[in-house]
Amino acid sequence: MGETILKMQGIQKYFSGVHALKGVDFELKAGEVHALMGENGAGKSTLIKVLCGIHKRDGGSVTYFGEEVDFHNIAESQAAGISVIHQELNMMNHLTVAQNMFIGREFMNASFINDKKMEEEAQHLFDKMGVKINPSAKLGDLTVGKQQMVEIAKAVSRDCKLLVLDEPTAALTLPEVEELFNIMRDLQKKGIGMIYISHRMDEINRISDRVTVMRDGEYVGTVNTADVTKDDIVKMMVGRVIMGEQKAASTVPADAPVILEVKHLNAGKEVKDVSFQLRKGEILGFAGLMGAGRTEVARALYGADRKQTGEIILNGKKVKIKTPEQAVKQGICYLSEDRKRYGLMLDKSVAENTAISSVDDFISAGIINDAKMKKESAAFNEKLRTKTPSMDQLLKNLSGGNQQKVIIARWLMKNADIFIFDEPTRGIDVGAKSEIYHLMEELVEQGKSIIMISSELPEVLRMSDRIMVMCEGRKTGELDISEATQEKIMQLATMREEN
Repeated sequence: MGETILKMQGIQKYFSGVHALKGVDFELKAGEVHALMGENGAGKSTLIKVLCGIHKRDGGSVTYFGEEVDFHNIAESQAAGISVIHQELNMMNHLTVAQNMFIGREFMNASFINDKKMEEEAQHLFDKMGVKINPSAKLGDLTVGKQQMVEIAKAVSRDCKLLVLDEPTAALTLPEVEELFNIMRDLQKKGIGMIYISHRMDEINRISDRVTVMRDGEYVGTVNTADVTKDDIVKMMVGRVIMGEQKAASTVPADAPVILEVKHLNAGKEVKDVSFQLRKGEILGFAGLMGAGRTEVARALYGADRKQTGEIILNGKKVKIKTPEQAVKQGICYLSEDRKRYGLMLDKSVAENTAISSVDDFISAGIINDAKMKKESAAFNEKLRTKTPSMDQLLKNLSGGNQQKVIIARWLMKNADIFIFDEPTRGIDVGAKSEIYHLMEELVEQGKSIIMISSELPEVLRMSDRIMVMCEGRKTGELDISEATQEKIMQLATMREEN
């Protein structure tokens, strides 16, 4: 690590009376990967937005390469060599890779855009980075991982000196993660400093030099990654140690009734003759690799996708579910993996998002009783300890973990009996994960039943009473939690159908 290129001291930020940043310090050196960690809502994104000029700071100072700076917008910070790779990429899928890289600063040939020159420059950058991407390919045809590489190459082409990566591996495959890390190590050698935001502890240990932790808008501390354990970092993040041991035995009584039975479910190529049972008060984990068909089973059961054949039996009675509305009426709710696409109304309030499925309960003489709706929405969100200034707060202003809680509050208000949680903790921090786990445990104690789809095997082993494993659209086995191991799950998850 070289000279200090960035020093943020005593950063303060207020939003409508909410003290979002309370005197935060942060330092970055040339050629360093510095992890920025904290629970959702800790202030990480706000700090980065202050750095980049999206938010004006209300106190403190920012020193960049020895000079105090005050960027007023993204353009000014980019001109100074600061680039941010956001978790949700904001690119133009209909344009080529090269056109995306040089948009707004195109190479011109007289009054025409010189696409050939841009493609040559893009290829030169990819060769230096060791990345195999066709500059003339349409961006939308690339994987998320390759699109991310394009964003990094775009930053490098701007003579980037400081790169911020916000949850860069959330949607990447393992080979793509390795490719990203190789590129980051190469950028380190060139002296580029990187701020790395992630909730994945294993990645932090592998790629970062130092870790700075924030909690509730405050600076907690900075440590050398090599000198601390995962538990040390977790304790800094949440102020307590969170235990995550595997469940030793099922908590479901042997005589618990079967509340849901699915027989011979078929839905396209993704779901092939799947059958299973769910008991009252049970957490049934769905495990499998990407593309195994777990989400497709859930969507077909919920009526979101059309099924070809199969029976759904609720409390011993055969039912027909062709739409999500019918599923909800039968007491089944679904928390989608893609919450922003299927679950959230980001420009609506917390109260509206909570009450949307129960809105008929608040209508009298054709008029919605807003006061009653807000009061009941507040009661359910208080149960979940949702962090929000008020029920009028727009959902887009809440952290990912708190947005997840609002959706759960929605279904608690609807008094559902069966909860389908699809990747319930994806994109949320370790503290919020713990709260979601406790909530799920409280639900089954109340007699609710849960189907939990998760790609994190430790999560499946911690929460499930029983585990159903899928591979290529088929159910390949079931394991009681008392006999389940990661090795057994992976064996079943790779058990392909013999031709």
